[in-house]
Amino acid sequence: MAEEKPVTGPSRAVYVISVAAELAGMHPQTLRFYERKGLVEPTRTGGGNRRYSEADIERLRQIAALTAAGLNLEGAKRILELEAELERVRAELARVRAEAREAVERTHRYYRRDLVPLRQATVLWQSGAGRQRQN
Repeated sequence: MAEEKPVTGPSRAVYVISVAAELAGMHPQTLRFYERKGLVEPTRTGGGNRRYSEADIERLRQIAALTAAGLNLEGAKRILELEAELERVRAELARVRAEAREAVERTHRYYRRDLVPLRQATVLWQSGAGRQRQN
């Protein structure tokens, strides 16, 4: 059976709800409400307790900023979804650009391999007589 690697970085869920609420500048009940509305999805422990990650805290701060700017929760949710989609599309675009760059470089390497040096003399063609004159 494969052993699970521990999650590290901003997606590692380490904060209990009271600490997450304090870090986000909100009341714990607000975090529960946001979870019910689908705005944030904290990780659950085996016992069912919520654990929030740095990414969750940042998302809560974004929600707070959007609602403070006058958006309702559904508008804030939609903006966050669109920002996530935009990030996914940007990553895909970067990947496709890298693939295209590699394909162009591969094509150039192929053409350079097939190049054959030519004689450097200029040959002029004289029409009518069908003769050639070299310079």
